[in-house]
Amino acid sequence: MSLLPPTSQAWQTHSDAFGRCILYIVKRTQLYLDEDLWQALHERARSEQTTISDLVRRAARERYLIDLDKRRAAMEKFVGSSKDRWSFEDTEAYIRSLRRSSRLERLTKP
Repeated sequence: MSLLPPTSQAWQTHSDAFGRCILYIVKRTQLYLDEDLWQALHERARSEQTTISDLVRRAARERYLIDLDKRRAAMEKFVGSSKDRWSFEDTEAYIRSLRRSSRLERLTKP
């Protein structure tokens, strides 16, 4: 039984191919699964000789984390994207002019 609260940090270690120990922090969470989803995960975990937790982690990574190549491509598209844009002489003055409200003028008009 774990004494850690559901969202606490825990230490997890992993050994790489060279036998070095890699230490990283993981977060613990709790999921409520429908019976049919739990059964499907249970069967898949058994057939792949892994755990339901591992299946859920892999699925979350595939769905919500962008791989490094996609991130690099996105950054390369972004870098230099404003090189052909017109530049403001005084950015602060321009922003202040956009923020200037005419509310008082509108409220005091007859």
